Amino acid sequence: MENESRGWRLIKTRDFGLLWWGQVTSQIGEGLNKVALLWFVYELTGSAMMIATVGLIQTVPPLLFGPLIGVYLDRLRKKPVMIWVDLIRTVLTFLIPTLYGLGHLSIEGLFVLIFLQSMVSTVFGPALVSAVPLLVRRGELVSANALIQGTNNIGSLLGPAVSGVLIALIGAQHVLYVNAATFFISALCLMPIRNNETIVEQATESQPGSLVSDLSVGFRFVFGNRSTVFLLVIITALFNLGASAFVFVLPVYAKEYLQVGPVQLGWLWSALGAGMLIASSWLAFRQNNDVRSRMQILVSGTTVGGLATCMLAVLQSPLVAAGFVILVGAGAAVLNPVVWALLQEVTPAHLMGRVLTTFSTGSMAAAMVGMSGFGWMADAIGPAQSLVGLGLVLLLTAYVATHVSRRAMNQAANNMEMAAA
Repeated sequence: MENESRGWRLIKTRDFGLLWWGQVTSQIGEGLNKVALLWFVYELTGSAMMIATVGLIQTVPPLLFGPLIGVYLDRLRKKPVMIWVDLIRTVLTFLIPTLYGLGHLSIEGLFVLIFLQSMVSTVFGPALVSAVPLLVRRGELVSANALIQGTNNIGSLLGPAVSGVLIALIGAQHVLYVNAATFFISALCLMPIRNNETIVEQATESQPGSLVSDLSVGFRFVFGNRSTVFLLVIITALFNLGASAFVFVLPVYAKEYLQVGPVQLGWLWSALGAGMLIASSWLAFRQNNDVRSRMQILVSGTTVGGLATCMLAVLQSPLVAAGFVILVGAGAAVLNPVVWALLQEVTPAHLMGRVLTTFSTGSMAAAMVGMSGFGWMADAIGPAQSLVGLGLVLLLTAYVATHVSRRAMNQAANNMEMAAA
C-alpha cells in the first residue's frame, strides 16, 4: 500500500504539488488550444500539409537552438526560468485572438506568433525535467515523471472535448483567451515553490564564457562514454519519427475518412488523452521500478501503439476508432517517464540542461521528418495509408528497443553505480 500511494503522496507535498497543479492548469489550456488552432488552419487552407506546417514551426526552435539553450539553462535557476517562460507565453497567446479580433492577423502572422511561443517553450520542458530531481527523492523519479506527463494527459483528455464544443458555440479565437489565462495561473503556482538549486548553479566543468567548451562537454556525455543515453536518443528519435505526426494526421483522418466535425474530433483527441492518462496513472502507482521492468514496459507500449495505429486505417466507425485511439495513447504514454527517469539517474545535475536539450534536438529532428513526410503522404495518398506508415514506424521502434534494451539495462546499472560512488 505504501508504494501504491506514492503518487498521491507526491501530489500532496507542498512544492511538487504546486508544480503539478500548475501544469494541470496550463496543459488543459493547451488541450483547448490544440483543436482550435489546427481546426482553424485546416478550414482556412484545406491542406493537411498546412496543419503539419504548424508542427514544423513548433519544432524549429528546439532543433536549431536546443543545445545552446541547454548551456545557458545549466547556468540559471530553473524556477525563475519557468516563471518567466509562462508569463511570456501568456502574452504571446493573448495576442493571437486579440489581433484576430482587430482584423490584423494573417496566416503568416499567426505562424510568427506560434514560432515565438515555441521559442520560449523550448526552455520550459528541459527546465521542468531538470527541476523534478530537486523536488523528489531518487526512488520517486519514475512516479514523479509519470505524474508530470499525466498533466499532459489530463489536458489531452479534457481540453479537446471542451474545445470542440466551445469552437462550435463561440469560435476558435475565444478559446485562446482561456489558454493564455492558464499560462498565467501556472506562473502563479510556480512562485511559492521552494527548492535548492545551489549545487546546480555552482557545479560547472568550464568557465562561464566558454560556450564551445560547455557544448562539447554535453555532447561528449551523450555520444561518448555514456552509451545508455545514446541508445535512449536512438529509441526516442525513432519513436518521434512516427508518433509526432499522429496528431497532425488525426484531423484529416477524422474529416476525410470518418467524415466527422470538430466536436467529434475533440472526442477523438480526448480518447487519445484518456489512454495516455490511464497508462501514466498506472505507471505512477506501480511498485516495480527496476531498469528491466521499465524497458519491458517501453517495448510493450510501442508495440501496442503501433498495432493500434495500423488498425485505424481499416476502421470507419468513429466510436470504434476512438477505442483504438485510446490504445495509441496508452502505448505512447509510457516512453517519456521511463526515458526521463533513466536520464535523471545517469546525468549529473550540472549537465542536465545540456543533455536534455541535446536529447530533445534529436527527437525534434526526427519529429520534423515524420511530420513533413506523413503530412505529405496524407495529402498525396490518403490518411489511412499515412496511419499505416506511422504504425509500422512504431513497430520498428519496438523491434529496435527489444534488441538494445539488454545493453541499455546493463549500462544503466553500471552508470548508477558510478554515480553513487
